[in-house]
Amino acid sequence: MKKKIFIKFEKCVGCKSCELACAVAHSSTKDLEAAILLEEKPGYRIKVETYKDRPIPVHCSHCEDATCILACPTGAAHRDGDNKPVLIDSDRCIGCSMCVQACPFGMIDISADGKSALKCDLCIERLSDNKAPACVTACFTKALQYIDEKEHSQAKRSKIAEKIVKSQPEQNS
Repeated sequence: MKKKIFIKFEKCVGCKSCELACAVAHSSTKDLEAAILLEEKPGYRIKVETYKDRPIPVHCSHCEDATCILACPTGAAHRDGDNKPVLIDSDRCIGCSMCVQACPFGMIDISADGKSALKCDLCIERLSDNKAPACVTACFTKALQYIDEKEHSQAKRSKIAEKIVKSQPEQNS
């Protein structure tokens, strides 16, 4: 089973709770107030963009053939195994921006101090505790969902089947 973050774009209201939750989850304190008091700038790895007045949350797709991994000269961009998220090892990262340039979706940034790349890691620490990524947990409209690919596909098929049935005239048997 491979879980991913799926987005129901029609449910996003642009509140950016996902961005805030991501930043807090990647702060040293894991606490909003403490991070503010420490003037910490952990950055967020999900972004809510706007197109034609519609909020669109975008995040790393953790591509199977991740070009960021191929472009990284130090091996800082890596994956710890099949079906695992693409991670950045900040100790090995030299901040060269090769991964930033290679990402076809623009989902990698350089940290505020310029020393390391930042990208979604699916909140790897939370996953090891059997918790969903912080952005998903924070989304009160459930626009973001962390589910198995098969479950996502099944839900889409069910929705289409429902639409087809509802569009058909009632038949008396």
